[in-house]
Amino acid sequence: MKKKSNLPRLLGYAGKRKILTYLSWVFAGLSALIALVPFWYIWRILKEVIEVSPNFSEARNITGYGWSAVLWAVAAVLVYITGLMCSHLAAFRIATNMRIKMTDHISKLPTGEIEKIGSGKLRRTITETAGAAETYLAHQLPDKSKAIFTVIGMLLLLFIFDWRLGLLSLVPVFVGFLCMTRMTGKEMQRKMTEYQNALADMSNEAVEYVRGIPVVKTFGQTVFSFKKFKRTIDNYEKWTIAYTNDLGGPMCFYTLAVNGVFAFLILGAFWLGGGNVTPDFLLNMLFYIIITPVITLTMTKLMFMSENQMVVADALARIDGVLDLKPLSEPQNRQHPQDNSIVLKNAAFSYDGRKNAVDNISLEIKSGEKAAFVGPSGGGKSTLASLIARFFDVNSGEIKIGGVNIKNIAKEELMNTVSFVFQNSKLIKASIFDNVRLGNPNATDEEVTAALKAAQCADIIEKFPDGINTVIGSKGVYLSGGEAQRIAIARAFLKNTPIIILDEATAFADPDNEVKVQAAMNELARNKTVIMIAHRLSTVRNVDRIFVIEDGKIREKGTFDELKNSRGLFSKMWADYQSSAEWKVAKEV
Repeated sequence: MKKKSNLPRLLGYAGKRKILTYLSWVFAGLSALIALVPFWYIWRILKEVIEVSPNFSEARNITGYGWSAVLWAVAAVLVYITGLMCSHLAAFRIATNMRIKMTDHISKLPTGEIEKIGSGKLRRTITETAGAAETYLAHQLPDKSKAIFTVIGMLLLLFIFDWRLGLLSLVPVFVGFLCMTRMTGKEMQRKMTEYQNALADMSNEAVEYVRGIPVVKTFGQTVFSFKKFKRTIDNYEKWTIAYTNDLGGPMCFYTLAVNGVFAFLILGAFWLGGGNVTPDFLLNMLFYIIITPVITLTMTKLMFMSENQMVVADALARIDGVLDLKPLSEPQNRQHPQDNSIVLKNAAFSYDGRKNAVDNISLEIKSGEKAAFVGPSGGGKSTLASLIARFFDVNSGEIKIGGVNIKNIAKEELMNTVSFVFQNSKLIKASIFDNVRLGNPNATDEEVTAALKAAQCADIIEKFPDGINTVIGSKGVYLSGGEAQRIAIARAFLKNTPIIILDEATAFADPDNEVKVQAAMNELARNKTVIMIAHRLSTVRNVDRIFVIEDGKIREKGTFDELKNSRGLFSKMWADYQSSAEWKVAKEV
């Protein structure tokens, strides 16, 4: 089904304020026609001055004409402001509804899909693209209406006084229009999309780079260590230089043409006047010299409006890119898990539709068991855990919790069944109390306090004057990786789900924090089904079962003692881990 054009789609978000958009066009067009009236009074002033010359004292009506011009100019401004008020009221409602619709849709998307897009791109889509639409509706559309009516009124004025001079005035307009089409055609629309892509990629990678600054500072690296960020900057630079070079020639000719109206009029004066300049011809000539700058201004406005139309078209395409992403399907016949067991049968998943990140995996974790996923980086451990939490849907096979396919479990119930403590837990700019209560918005103050205590967070609260009400991220209040992880674990405590997934939860903890995080995790895991994703093999000694995952497949499975002595992949990993743990800096002799 063919999509509507951009304007009807934008107005679809306006609700009852759509009428205000139409009124803004009417008022803007009316103001354009009113704004031309002062030029007629200026012509009357010039006419009277020329007629009485050199006896200028006989010019009796100049003051009246002058005040009339001022009043009409003020009226034009007031009518235009009225139009802008209408357009802004409608534009604000449209931008608000667009953001609400996008954020509501994003909240229904799979968590994995959101991670794949990137927070930088999503932020830019929600804020800047809706902002571009708002600017277009609030300013560009009324200005477009004003420009169209200005052109209509100008054409009438240009041919009323002297049609020959009117035609001469339109020659540079025609040349400028040809240059404008070169700068705003389909090829430029494609390049505008490339520009927005380059900007979005750079914005997304910039967010990731800023998040990684602690790593850069710790290891003394430069921006070049973040190759993707550097590549997006280079790509943006390459595009902007090429784009500027492409537009350089047409823009020069356009500027020369629209600002060269005077030259055409002066040449026309010599040609049409034939050396005999009559008072009437001089009067008309002066009028055209005064009014033709309006042509230049109108043409320039139209050019920038064409560019803004391309920006809006690209913004809507990006909004569609988000809205076209399909939320996870909701079950028609909802089923409820019978216990906390996890079963995968021939589960396979691919991010790009080509190579499987998880390849035909089958496994079983019994209710109340502690299991660990270990293996080389990039082997598919986190992907497998994400599939169990239904951040993505498997491409083939099935995943069951409590004997029920997770696709048949309502989203809310699944979220209340599985908790996920990420490797790099995210806290919002809010109080410690509010960050924890995200796990259960209906929790009492006592329950939040108990969750913080169970997560070993007492030292975090005590070091801040405002305690549990300390706002993270404000006035220099920041937490270390290990402290943030303990707050996230407190959130999981409060949620109190029967299944816990811990994605390398001690990765960013210093030794002191690691002990507390480990203690918090042990308390959290009590009487629950637990999946640990671990690189530090010392943390998986006491789990019931270990799955060794490499290249999206389960290579080995068993207990710690079984795998340690198997001479397989885990045995080698354990030997390497022990060697690195025992490594010490040699004393200088």
